[in-house]
Amino acid sequence: MIVEELLKEAIIDVSKLRKDMTNLAGGKGANLGELVSFGIRVPPGFVITSKAYSFFLSYNNLHDRINDILNEDIPSSDASNKIKELIISSPIPKSLEETILSSYDDLASKIGKQILVAVRSSATAEDLENASFAGQQDTYLNVNRSELIQKVKMVWASLFNERAIEYRKSKGIDSTKVEIAVVVQKMVNSRSAGVMFTLHPGNGDRNFIVIESSWGLGESVVGGLVTPDEIVIEKSSLKIVEKKLSHKNLKFIYDSSAKSNKEIDISNSPEADQFSISDEEAIELAKFALKIEEHYGIPMDIEWAIDSDLKFPDDVFIVQARAETYWSSKKKVPQRSEGIEVAERKVLVKGLAASPGIASGVAKIILSSKESGRFKRGDILVTKMTDPDWVPLMKIASAIVTDEGGITSHAAIVSRELGIPAIVGTNEATKVIKDGEEITVDATRGIVYQGKIVEEEKIEEQKGSTGLSRDMVLSLYPVTATKIYMNLGQPDVIDKYLDLPFDGIGLMRIEFIVSEWIKRHPLYLIKIGKPEEFVDKLAEGVAKVATAIYPRPVVVRFSDFKTNEYRRLEGGEEYEPEERNPMLGWRGVSRYISPQYEPAFRLEVRAIRKAREEMGLKNVWVMFPFVRTESELKRAIHIMEDEGLRRTQDFKTWIMAEVPSVIILAERFARIVDGFSIGSNDLAQLTLGVDRDSEILGRMGYYDERDPAVLRSMKNLITAAHKYGATVSICGQAPSIYPEVAEYLVRSGIDSISVNPDAVISTRRSVASIEQKIMLEKLRK
Repeated sequence: MIVEELLKEAIIDVSKLRKDMTNLAGGKGANLGELVSFGIRVPPGFVITSKAYSFFLSYNNLHDRINDILNEDIPSSDASNKIKELIISSPIPKSLEETILSSYDDLASKIGKQILVAVRSSATAEDLENASFAGQQDTYLNVNRSELIQKVKMVWASLFNERAIEYRKSKGIDSTKVEIAVVVQKMVNSRSAGVMFTLHPGNGDRNFIVIESSWGLGESVVGGLVTPDEIVIEKSSLKIVEKKLSHKNLKFIYDSSAKSNKEIDISNSPEADQFSISDEEAIELAKFALKIEEHYGIPMDIEWAIDSDLKFPDDVFIVQARAETYWSSKKKVPQRSEGIEVAERKVLVKGLAASPGIASGVAKIILSSKESGRFKRGDILVTKMTDPDWVPLMKIASAIVTDEGGITSHAAIVSRELGIPAIVGTNEATKVIKDGEEITVDATRGIVYQGKIVEEEKIEEQKGSTGLSRDMVLSLYPVTATKIYMNLGQPDVIDKYLDLPFDGIGLMRIEFIVSEWIKRHPLYLIKIGKPEEFVDKLAEGVAKVATAIYPRPVVVRFSDFKTNEYRRLEGGEEYEPEERNPMLGWRGVSRYISPQYEPAFRLEVRAIRKAREEMGLKNVWVMFPFVRTESELKRAIHIMEDEGLRRTQDFKTWIMAEVPSVIILAERFARIVDGFSIGSNDLAQLTLGVDRDSEILGRMGYYDERDPAVLRSMKNLITAAHKYGATVSICGQAPSIYPEVAEYLVRSGIDSISVNPDAVISTRRSVASIEQKIMLEKLRK
């Protein structure tokens, strides 16, 4: 009677499981059932529950024998071998075996043909919100009926894999208390497969869904064997905002004749450089992801597959969903250590920033986990890829760099959970980096540098006269919905202002770098064969600021010298005309698109590209000054794109709103840029027809940024820009001088205000007060 009751709970159809049944079905099984309950398409199947596992142990009197082995003073590898042999050599009770095979037959009957199944582990402590057990137990694919019983025992035995024992030790979980269930599902004949996260696994941004995909079975992606295609989808609009095509060198398929999975080299086939998932399939997956996250209320890590035997959308399946464990539990993003000058850095390789942070150490090229004997605590692990066997090694590494894999690969997931900086998908790290050399891994930006370029993290933060840390001081300033940016011209002074509560640099002028660091006219440098001197020094100056405040944005304004200012540079007289009114002359975008200056503008663009791509400073944006017409702006953007810089999700293009034509045609400009920054000084000058430097008109009150015509222009710009999703900032001095202008702009919905360093604190407090005032007014109505 007892056995009969037990057998009733030994097998449960996936559709009847729910998330609160983890003790019975394990994390994977319970979650699959929960997915079915709210309309998620998963492959049909059943779960051999933990009751069946316990019945098996009791039938063979294995409980005490396993506990005794675990308590022996022997290495985990020896304990693992002993326990696994014990389980695999023991028979499954006949009644349980018949129940399992009967459930398989029922599943095949529902589908209408003999089927192959996936046999997956589902430990009862698995896939919990505070621990990810991905890959710790074994999974077997394409299993037929005759193999099923043996594979079930092998899954049970994998509960005591060496890596699983070690992992539970690291998490303080008692191995004797953990049970296991087995999920048996119809195999999806995967044309493509992969993983997706309901946040960006590289930086934790919850506004996006990230899908990684490759051809064939999903093991190539999960195991980090390929660098997958990546699609980033914005949650709010379900629109694809970024696509990255990777060269995929292999895929796994099931070989029916050999009855095993087969690795196929596709490096020279068209598939290698084709997207492995269509846009409509990606959107369908994203819809599932949103439903799954909404149901669970937390970010999720999801495995999926597309069945080649079926038609869209019935071919899209979710095969696993579990809680994302790194960003969901993270309280603070790791902060970068300060480094030496940018000019002294030598980039070795670049890859995907998978687990943020920065570390220096000795590189060890390890191609097999069996080489762990020469790896010391604190070394940097450089390898082709990792799998669960590498976890003991990863735990003592100060950073990890891999040739293959994406940001949802094993190396990425485990590194984030362990809090280790990791860069994946470099393609050539094991070839370029020398074994034993000292390197620095900047996994915030995905770059490996030669040598030690960072100072060790200080145990105690520097404290000011208040005795409070920098973070504590910054937390005392009010939070504002309107971003408070800072204007900056001299890169050398950025360290002086790091304690100020600013959200980014809203205007970085490069004129100081050109006049004081470079000193020579860019066209003159081209003439004497030294154009790279301009590119390198400009990139260095931009990088000094962007590095110091990373990841906050730095909006770099392209040069806005007037002809008289350019003439002062060495060699400038040869290239600059004398204008009677340089303020309204050859400046801004009109200069960039002119045949004589275009080569010099291209140097500015190359410097920005160097800062972003070679130095990894993705927080660098650009801004075009003194825009007059739509056509000239399009031509300038075309030149920028021709140099390899295009607008993306993390590369914004702004324009200055100084000339009234930009205000009048704001809706047209808003369709081709990401943002505007109001130059209130020039805007007032040109709107009112007043020379801002005229003392006579100034004394008479003609030049006033508070003039109703100027204020109305600002408001009209904000309305028009927001209509097309563009942001609006202001970098003129009006808001910091006139509180009424600041209030007018906040009430009009401006997105950010950028002021000089001395006005950052007062402006933040002023804006906070204005926002509170507006909220109180709404509450009182």
